[in-house]
Order: sequence, then C-alpha cells, then structure tokens
Amino acid sequence: MAVHPSILDLVGDTPIVDVSVLSPNPSVRLLAKLEGQNPTGSIKDRIAKAMVDDAEADGTLVPGRTIIEPSSGNTGIALAMIARIRGYPIKIVLPENVSIERRQALEVFGAEIIDSPGGEGSNGAVSLARRLADENPDWVFLYQYANEANPRAHYATTGPEILRDVPDITHFVAGLGTSGTLMGVGTYLREQKPDVQILAVEPPSGELVQGLRSLDDGYIPPVFEKWGGYDLLDGKRIVRPRESIQFTRRLADECGIFAGLSAGAALAGAVRVAERLPAGETATIVFIVSDSGWKYLSTGAWTDDLDEAAANADSIIYF
Repeated sequence: MAVHPSILDLVGDTPIVDVSVLSPNPSVRLLAKLEGQNPTGSIKDRIAKAMVDDAEADGTLVPGRTIIEPSSGNTGIALAMIARIRGYPIKIVLPENVSIERRQALEVFGAEIIDSPGGEGSNGAVSLARRLADENPDWVFLYQYANEANPRAHYATTGPEILRDVPDITHFVAGLGTSGTLMGVGTYLREQKPDVQILAVEPPSGELVQGLRSLDDGYIPPVFEKWGGYDLLDGKRIVRPRESIQFTRRLADECGIFAGLSAGAALAGAVRVAERLPAGETATIVFIVSDSGWKYLSTGAWTDDLDEAAANADSIIYF
C-alpha cells in the first residue's frame, strides 16, 4: 500500500457497496457510495479541499487571511481540518442548536465558533456569515452554496468514480442540500450516459430531514440554478424525518453500515424509485451515503424509541 504525503491525498476515491438486500424489487440493485470514508468522515471533504485550492490558486486566500463559512456541521469540520493543516485562522458560523459532536469536532481542529440563532437553522447561519463577511472584507467567505468549486469537485471526481465502478448505472439518487453533489455528479453522468435518471431526495416543505432542504421552503442554492437543476433532475422523492431514521437503522442492522441520517433519506428515496419501476425491468441505482454515523450518536437514532429519535432530530441540527 502506498504511503501518502498528506491526509488530503485520501480525499475521494470512496468505495461502493452492494446493499441490494434492502431492495424491494428483485430486479433492482441498490449500491451505496460510502463518503464517510473521507478523512473527516463526510462527502464535504471533497468540496472543502476544492474551495480552498481554488481560493489559493486565484490569490483570494493567502497566508494570514481568515476563512469564514456558515455550516451546520460537515463542511465546517472539513474546512477546519484543512485550515489547520495549511495555517489559516477559521471562523465557523454555527446554529446554536447543533449537536455536541459538531462543536467538539470543530474544536479539535481549532475553529472559532460563532453562534447563530438555532430557530433560524442553516439559513440563519448563512445570513449571519454574509453580514460578517461584508463587515470584514479582509476575511475570505467561501460560501459553499454559490461556490463553483462545489459542483465542479463532484463533476471532476465523484461522478467519474461512480461511472468507473458502476458502468451499468441506470439511476443516481442523492439528497438535496447545497445541491453540489446532484449538480456535479448528475451533469457528468448525463453527459456520459444520457439515459441515466437523476433524482433528488428532499423533505416535505416545512419539515426537517438532517442535511437536506426543500426547495419549496424558499431558498434555492445559487449552484442549483446556475447548473440548470430544474432541467437536470428527472424527479424528486419526498422523505420524512421518521423514514430517514428507519432506513438509517436498516443500513446498520442489515448491512453493517454505520451512516449519518441523510444516508437513510437517500436510501429511502432509492427504495421508492425501485418500487415504482415496472415489473421485470432491471435497474442499478447508486445512492450517496454522505457521512458516517459517529456525529449522530447523541440523536439516539439507533437506540431510542423511533418516535423519540424523530422528535430529537426535529429539534436539534445534527448534520
């Protein structure tokens, strides 16, 4: 096995595991891409590295400048790790009701945490970060929701990895958060295999599924619009918080995959796709497991009564 010069060389090239035991249709394979294998445990390592690399390359980020970024968790942790390695001070605007694991991970990598009102969720963190960036023009605001490096990272890495490992892919399913994964991977797959179906998973309007957002709630990520999201997507599957936890548990119970709650939502969406296919039609569905489960232990998602776990997930931001 090769010796790598930096932990950042381990970002990407994540494995895909067959979880067809969970498929409701014997003609449909379900394949999980395990992004929790990235160094800080989530798919956000890909975009964090890409955003920092781009900002360094164009001279926006130079030694001594401070990074500021809103996050409810994974992107902030990934950026904090990279900032620590490369010597940049970093401030993460974080909703005050995030889980304790999130704060602890950010503290491990030396990030300064700026609290935003918990009731405003991730949108409140974005608003506060934008205001602080305007007030401090010497800070570098990477802004993952609008940063082209976000979908480009998935277009250049995640998409090609999936097609390399699963050349017979027929459907791609991922949660809709910043939309970077869907836009980047979806665009790449559509260019290479025009018949591939690209499907988003989102919660019902007004409800919270960890790590996901509903476009009907009013905020549309700029990268979604710029990359033609409405034209790219073949459809959406709506998943409620309770379903997300149920399928997260099934990943652990039946496949031994300890994943975050958005993975349960993505799996539920993939199962819905499989259920709706005509009888006898074969398909290969790849879905994204965005992160590993250790940052969700305080949800009780695997151990508490299901209703209690769903209530916890609705009141605390865990993603």
